[in-house]
Amino acid sequence: MRGRLRVYLGAAPGVGKTYAMLGEGRRACERGRDVVVGFVETHGRPRTAALLEGMEIIPRRTLVHRGATFTELDVDALIERAPKVALIDELAHTNVPGSRNAKRWQDVDDILDAGIDVVSTVNIQHLESVNDVVEQITGIPQRETVPDEVVRRAAQIELVDMSPEALRRRMAHGNVYAPEKVDAALSNYFRVGNLTALRELALLWVAGKVDDQLDRYRADHGIAGTWETRERVVVALTGGPEGDTLVRRAARIAARTKGAGVLAVHVTSSDGLAGGDPANLARQRTLVESMGGSYHQVVGDDIPQALLDFARGVNATQLVLGASRRGRFAQVLSRGVGVETIARSGPIDVHLVTHAEAKRGRGRPERSRAALNGRRRLSGWAVAVAGMPLLTAALLPFRDVISLPSEILMFLCLVVGVALIGGMWPAMVAAVGGSLLLNWFFTPPVRTWTIADPENFLALVVFVLVAAAVSTIVDLAARRTREAARARADAEALSTLAGHVLRGEAALPSLLGRLRETFGLDSVTLLERLSEPTPDDQAEPGAWRIIAASGTAPCTAPAVADTDVQIDDRLVLAARGRLLDASDRRVLEAFAAEAAVALRHERLQREAEQAKPLAEADKMRTALLAAVSHDLRTPLSAAKAAVESLRGQDVDWTPQDREELLATAGESLDRLDRLVENLLDMSRLQAGVLGLSLQPVALEDVIPRAIDDLGPMRDHIDGEVPFGLPEIQADPALLERVLVNLMANAVRHSPPDHAVLVTASRHDHDVEIRVIDRGPGIPPEHHEHVFLPFQRLGDRDNGAGVGLGLALSRGLAEAMGGTLEPEETPGGGLTMTVRMPISSKG
Repeated sequence: MRGRLRVYLGAAPGVGKTYAMLGEGRRACERGRDVVVGFVETHGRPRTAALLEGMEIIPRRTLVHRGATFTELDVDALIERAPKVALIDELAHTNVPGSRNAKRWQDVDDILDAGIDVVSTVNIQHLESVNDVVEQITGIPQRETVPDEVVRRAAQIELVDMSPEALRRRMAHGNVYAPEKVDAALSNYFRVGNLTALRELALLWVAGKVDDQLDRYRADHGIAGTWETRERVVVALTGGPEGDTLVRRAARIAARTKGAGVLAVHVTSSDGLAGGDPANLARQRTLVESMGGSYHQVVGDDIPQALLDFARGVNATQLVLGASRRGRFAQVLSRGVGVETIARSGPIDVHLVTHAEAKRGRGRPERSRAALNGRRRLSGWAVAVAGMPLLTAALLPFRDVISLPSEILMFLCLVVGVALIGGMWPAMVAAVGGSLLLNWFFTPPVRTWTIADPENFLALVVFVLVAAAVSTIVDLAARRTREAARARADAEALSTLAGHVLRGEAALPSLLGRLRETFGLDSVTLLERLSEPTPDDQAEPGAWRIIAASGTAPCTAPAVADTDVQIDDRLVLAARGRLLDASDRRVLEAFAAEAAVALRHERLQREAEQAKPLAEADKMRTALLAAVSHDLRTPLSAAKAAVESLRGQDVDWTPQDREELLATAGESLDRLDRLVENLLDMSRLQAGVLGLSLQPVALEDVIPRAIDDLGPMRDHIDGEVPFGLPEIQADPALLERVLVNLMANAVRHSPPDHAVLVTASRHDHDVEIRVIDRGPGIPPEHHEHVFLPFQRLGDRDNGAGVGLGLALSRGLAEAMGGTLEPEETPGGGLTMTVRMPISSKG
């Protein structure tokens, strides 16, 4: 039997999840349950650590990764111990390479499969569905995530809640982080705004879980009624122009209650043929989703019942309908959807909203094309005109043998055949003609229009009615078949458009080409107006500019097109080749809207590309001026002061003082030389004119030379290059500069008693060179920031340089076909990893 999972969910670190979990564990122990601690991280909090006293703790598994030692949850030992309950902290934790699973939630899944109950903890920012939202709120990406479904499957989810002010007070009192980290945390991640937003996310996520549990409970217990636990407003859309008004009214109704949701629903008939205007529905769907609602489509022939079934299914409390567009006479004959819905609604409030289209009628439907083609209609007329006399002639010799009902059935078969071939009107003519022939030749008294027996009269009337009914049904079926084919073609066209959008094929020529192929047109052109609209500019080619075109002979003005669609005041889509009917035009409008979006996308992208170099140049110019005004002036000032002091005659310098001044001048000039060299190299990199000499390079030759170039800093470097590494493809001089920059930077930020470790290893087709320090490290959110030119992380002294070292190192590495990436050193510090490709000659 699989174990049960209980999760304590919090909005942020420090709200008390681990404390609550341990408290639950101790209470379970007091009740006599077998409880062990699988993995708990106290983070140095004494009150949390106190709860661990006296509890059985499973020893952790020790792992070594990249020369550092780590401890992880020992899944095998815990399963072998087989307790009733295991306490396992930090469900979203990423395990060290070499562990049983990559993620701790996978470890928990194995433990649950072993029949052990698990109590765990997780923060809202680690849930996969809200990970990007949290990054937008806090500006900090969360790399450790857990799928929402893992947490949703938990038997119990308990929210550990705390107000932002209370959490900040806990931090200020030192109950969450060490005192030296409190100020930075309070001014960054733990700001009141961040914590409030995270708290709302946690509450809403748990509310969604509660909604699921409530829906499951109602389904399990067969509860069909609405429980008004939360306001949900359903708005019914018909595809008519009034839908925009209804959506906005429903949004205003929902806005009166905090947390209320809007759901739009359109009911289509079960045959899929009758429905609203697709263009209107598409626009209204976009409007609903822009207001935070959702759009749904259901199938049903009884519209009021379908609407109410949907509303009850989503536990809606209010239903918004538009006032009827039917006239007064039509409302007398039928109560209409609104009245029927109100009569059946029960506890659901129904709002009938008036609008500009009310009582205007539904409008005259589009005139449908003939259900059958011309050849079939002609064949039907031919069979009707020739078949009836021929059948009469064939039956006359047997008039005394065959009874009148049998003769009527034979005529009926011929009428059905005519209906199948030619449709309703030839069959109706055949039915009337057949009844006259039956009356004259076969109904006593024959050769008169008189019918002696009333039963014969009834038989003839039934014959005509049945023939008319069959003819109507056959014609309707043929018409529906044609409409279905049309709907299918429209659906395929819109599917093609949707696929075009999803695949990112936003280029206008591609989109217009697909449009031309879909409708079999000669050309499709997107035109843009050059000036303000005038009454006569529709036919004036000089007033329009061709943005994009597909096919031969593109249109130069809307008036020369067979079909044109006005997108906005300036854009028109013009098609040439054939006239399009109304249903085709609706699909064309969808393509036109997408063409406008594609045009805007291309122009914005082009503007962004044009602005990017200018922005980069401006940024570089500003930073360079700052560097020249400060960092370059500092060594110049020091060198100048030393030289002027030596030239002065008013002071009698001792030989030792003279040596010290000369050393100061020399060091300042060397530093100035390095800064200028870095600036020149960075400018060459950005201009793409840096000279490279790529060749096979052995690391055992480059790394020792780079260490020697460090001068006095070399004593703080510990190099470990394994024997037998393959040669890499690189420029030896540039690679040496990269390593010198990285090692010098690492030494400057490392504690004096910790050496910088330089190692290398092979990974697939690359070799990784790692420079590992034990300094303060860099927060993950600032990893990319340090590679920007003229940037420094935090406050540094004037000897720190202009901030080009890391930017130049990454640029040089990428110019040689490699990469430079930072990562956190386990246990504290920063690891810079240079990945270079293995030489093909190696």
